[in-house]
Amino acid sequence: MTQDELKALVGQAALAYVVPGSIVGVGTGSTVNCFIDALATMKDQIAGAVSSSIKSTERLKAHGIPVLDSNEVTAIPVYIDGADEIDHHGYMVKGGGAALTREKIVADLAERFICIADESKLVDVMGAFPLPVEVIPMAASQVIRRFASQYGGQASIRAGVTTDNGNVIVDVRGLQISDPLAMENEVNQWPGVVTVGIFGHHKARVCLLGTSQGVRTLNF
Repeated sequence: MTQDELKALVGQAALAYVVPGSIVGVGTGSTVNCFIDALATMKDQIAGAVSSSIKSTERLKAHGIPVLDSNEVTAIPVYIDGADEIDHHGYMVKGGGAALTREKIVADLAERFICIADESKLVDVMGAFPLPVEVIPMAASQVIRRFASQYGGQASIRAGVTTDNGNVIVDVRGLQISDPLAMENEVNQWPGVVTVGIFGHHKARVCLLGTSQGVRTLNF
C-alpha cells in the first residue's frame, strides 16, 4: 500500500474512538485530513470539534462539522492527531506542520490522545526527524545557540514559516531524544520558547499504525 493509502486506512480506523454525542479534538496534517474526511460521514453523530489549526478548522467547516473555540470546552474524550515520530512508549515528536502549540493545548483538554500514523513514524529513539520548537522571534538566535551548547544540536529557523500564533519554528537536527520528559521540561523553561515539539506529558495512549498488513493498534 502507498503511504497515502495507509493514512486513509488509519484515518478511517480512528472513527472507532469517536464517542457519539461528544466533542472531538482534531489535530493537523495530511493523516488528520484523512480522518476529517472520514469524520464527515458521521458528523450528525457528534457535537462538534475543537481544532488545532486554521487549516484543519477550514477543512472541518467545509464538511459542515461545527468547530468550537477551545475556551468554550472544559474537556473532550479524545484528541486524534498524527505524529512525525512516535516511540514504543507513546512519546512523540510533533510540529512538522507548525501547529505544535495549538496541538498541545487541545491535547491537554483530552482524556486520551489517539495517534494515527503510518509505520515509518515508529522509532526506537526519536531525533531523526528535526525537532520543531515554536519560538518568539526575538529569542530565536538565543534558542539556536542554547541547543548547540547544551545538546549539540544544529538548529535553524524554518524558512518562510510563521505559526498561527505569529511566531517562528526552529528545527533542531542531530539530537537523540533518549529522555523525552526531561528534555521537554528543560527546553520549555528557556525564555522565548512557546513550546517544544516533544509530547511527553501529553503522550499517546493509543497509536493506530498503518502497515502493509493493515492497522496495528499499540496501547501505552
